[in-house]
Amino acid sequence: MPMNSPEFAMISRRRLLELTGLGFGSIALAGLLQADESERVYNDILPRKGHHAGSAQAVIQLVMNGGPSQMDLFDYKPALIKYSGQPHPDGVEIHQPNNANVLMPGAFPFKPYGQCGMEMAGDVMPQVAPLADDLCLVRSMYSEHNNHPEGLNQLLSCRIFPGRPVMGSWISYALGTVNQNLPAYIVLRDPEGYPTSGKQLWSSGWLPALYQGVEFNTTGVPVHNLSRLEPLPPGAQRESLDLLAKLNAAHAKDHPGESELESRIRNYELAARMQLAAAEVLDLTKETDATRKLYGLDNPATTLYGTRCLMARRLIESGVRFVQVFSGPGQPWDHHNKIKELLPQISSRTDQPVAALLKDLKSRGLLDRTIVMWAGEFGRLPTTQNGDGRDHNRNAFSLWLAGGGFKGGLSYGATDEFGYKSVVDRVSVPSLQATMLYALGIDHLRLTYSHEGREQTPTDASVTGAQLVPGLLKNPPAA
Repeated sequence: MPMNSPEFAMISRRRLLELTGLGFGSIALAGLLQADESERVYNDILPRKGHHAGSAQAVIQLVMNGGPSQMDLFDYKPALIKYSGQPHPDGVEIHQPNNANVLMPGAFPFKPYGQCGMEMAGDVMPQVAPLADDLCLVRSMYSEHNNHPEGLNQLLSCRIFPGRPVMGSWISYALGTVNQNLPAYIVLRDPEGYPTSGKQLWSSGWLPALYQGVEFNTTGVPVHNLSRLEPLPPGAQRESLDLLAKLNAAHAKDHPGESELESRIRNYELAARMQLAAAEVLDLTKETDATRKLYGLDNPATTLYGTRCLMARRLIESGVRFVQVFSGPGQPWDHHNKIKELLPQISSRTDQPVAALLKDLKSRGLLDRTIVMWAGEFGRLPTTQNGDGRDHNRNAFSLWLAGGGFKGGLSYGATDEFGYKSVVDRVSVPSLQATMLYALGIDHLRLTYSHEGREQTPTDASVTGAQLVPGLLKNPPAA
């Protein structure tokens, strides 16, 4: 092919390397093949394959915003009883005033559950604790910040700074979604208010805006502004949508590469399809009385959260890729005082619905392909605050996962004798996310998006040191 020919001017990079002499093509091609993959920029939610066959296809992320106390729920520490009232020998990192360096025992008794013998405070979570054989409990988590906004940012985006895409956005970008009539990433928050940091917690950051979380309501109309308050004459809406599509297409042609514009166009198209699909999927009256009772919809204490958990199951069952469920407005697990009184209150609103979600997914054959993640942004200190509460603790916290290829009945890692610091098999938030992504078929190092001259990855591993935690998986990668 002559180098001055039109055909040569339009040659692809890969073909150019194949034709180039001196061995350069064969040397560079292998490395650039991976770069070709990273250069693919998506702006749709069509289903896509991951980098390898994953055990999971979807995620339900149960965000227990506020920082649940690990030593009062999942991490039994006899030393807190033995040395109750005595000072912590090394002192602890305090976050707020009114802290005393005085050890305080766990507020509730622990006992083993399931065939695995997992120790938990079953009195405060009587429905979830008996499901221990389905839980992969990680007791050695740690974070990087003691503030709620920064802690939540890291839990969801791997970094404490705002502005990065959250996990749901990365997964939607990588895999798209099965159901083209619903968003890939749906958020179910408490109707009484937003969690700390608000909509930032489901932001797509600098990924295309199509991949941000879409709020669905759990009371009243499921989706805001989806249907008109007053009906239009027959055919009028279709004509309006067709005209809007033509105008958008013309504008997009004049402004190529604007992801927000492209996402807005696709969101209009999605909204039109959602008018039928959303109402159908979120119609909980189609559930049996037994199922509604299972989730606690007959109990005022559990109705709101039970509704969100039941909606999450219906959405996953309908092919949605990622559903994020918040436990309440603000930070309801934030117990700086009266922990013995307040911890059972929030748990009583969430325990039955969470257990119902696990049982329901399992009975329908959905749990094996769905990762359920129960997590707050950090843990609590083993010392007292205000006499009967606990301050924030970034150095250790517990969370659990179920389904989706994670080992059930596993208690992973350990903290020190007081539960203050993770010391055995420590797991960072970015490493946990890398492992979840692996279960979904995504290599956290190969999924990239170019931003500000840098190939960004979900876990930002070059900075965070994120790596897989194979001990959590049923089928870890070969060594």
